[in-house]
Amino acid sequence: MSRGKLRPMFKRLWLLAPVATLGVGCSSTWGCDPDENWEQQTFFLPATLRDGSVPTQDTSCEELCEALGARPPCARVQGPHTGEDGGLRDEVSCEARFLCEGRRPEGLCSDGAVALGTTTLGALFAKMAHLEAASVPAFERLAEELAEHGAPEHLVRAARRSAKDEVRHAEAMESLARRHGAPMPELKVEPFQSRSLEALAIENAVEGCVRETFGALLAGWQARSAEDAQVRESLGTIAPDELRHAELSWAIDAWALEQLSPVARERVEAARREAWRELERDAASSHLPDEVARHSGLPTAEVARGLVRELASELMPGVLARIQSID
Repeated sequence: MSRGKLRPMFKRLWLLAPVATLGVGCSSTWGCDPDENWEQQTFFLPATLRDGSVPTQDTSCEELCEALGARPPCARVQGPHTGEDGGLRDEVSCEARFLCEGRRPEGLCSDGAVALGTTTLGALFAKMAHLEAASVPAFERLAEELAEHGAPEHLVRAARRSAKDEVRHAEAMESLARRHGAPMPELKVEPFQSRSLEALAIENAVEGCVRETFGALLAGWQARSAEDAQVRESLGTIAPDELRHAELSWAIDAWALEQLSPVARERVEAARREAWRELERDAASSHLPDEVARHSGLPTAEVARGLVRELASELMPGVLARIQSID
């Protein structure tokens, strides 16, 4: 993936983001808890279930959460409550997924969770701050391993600079989290062990070429769409850095694949294909209340899923058909 292709594509996709008109004010391979992006939330009952039927008093919490793109544990909340349209609606409490993407280090054991009762926006920005902070040791390790495997010096330097970028990003997200009542979550990463170039290449393909590349797209999207001026300002600074990190991931990928055997290269490509499929599933199951989505600038689940598919079709021709097979 060349710089000449990635940047024009990002600019084209960023232009699809709605421009804000208001100015106010994780698989156990990667960590101890695979569910780092879930948070307890309360939602109005869905108008219809997955099968098209209308929910009743006998509808189980599991069915309600599934229709909302969320998951148990769940419970009905005593209602009725007043909706945005002024009508009375029942509610259900269940866990919804936050769509937070970036480079996760192997051995990440903290999940970015905050105390119950924290505002949804505070929890969201706290998870984003946690992920940015986790990217610091990820890039530091990457720089050391690239040097050990004889990578070109410019890739090593870029990885070290990326680690410094992520320190600033974590501070910016922590500021947003604290503004909404959430402290910086504890970061815990298990000690790194030496590994092969193939293992490095697989992690880079999954965490860099897929997750971090999509995270860079999200950052630029939020910089255009967030109704909160501070969010737009923070993400407007972060997005160009994340785009460079995505370009670095693809540059490392190109170098590493040249060093590997054909069999090893196929294993890297297989991991990349599966990462696209997993990311598409994550995007489809993400959910944020409308107010939180507007404030943070994050896209809806439907839009996020479309962006994943667009990236996959552009960056890895042929993978889209495999993604569609999971529908």
